[in-house]
Amino acid sequence: MTTVIFSHGQESGPWGSKIRAMAEVVRSMGCVADSVDYQGIADPTERVEKLVRECRDIDDILILVGSSMGGHVATAAANELGAAGLFVLAPAYYMEGYEKLTPAAPDMPICIVHGWHDDIVPVENSIRFAGNCHATLHLVDGDHRLTANIDEINEYLRSFVEKLGDN
Repeated sequence: MTTVIFSHGQESGPWGSKIRAMAEVVRSMGCVADSVDYQGIADPTERVEKLVRECRDIDDILILVGSSMGGHVATAAANELGAAGLFVLAPAYYMEGYEKLTPAAPDMPICIVHGWHDDIVPVENSIRFAGNCHATLHLVDGDHRLTANIDEINEYLRSFVEKLGDN
């Protein structure tokens, strides 16, 4: 079986509309889906530690999904958790003043979805990261939240999970 763990962004919660929609897709594929609650934890390092604690005993094919800061967190924890893949939305990579905090790309399949009209995390940051590690990159006609792009995102996620999982 495959387990998909979601990491939400800085200002959102564990079961926002985007995560609920993506969880529904992966559950329909036979995966287990869960979302870590980082509310009240502002420090990305503390969020990474929480993700590692919550996932370390998963004895399954593990796919990490993260949005914005959750993308940063999932990326930072992916190798330590032995994840099979990383699927991130508008990940907070190379943020001005915090560039050195950007985690190294884990050695696994990576898919990045980013909106051309993102006014929080520049789209160039995902282009740079994807170029450095040869990740799959989907640029969509969306903003930082990517709410209007959920159908498109779900198709990318379905394809990614199919390639990695045993479903």
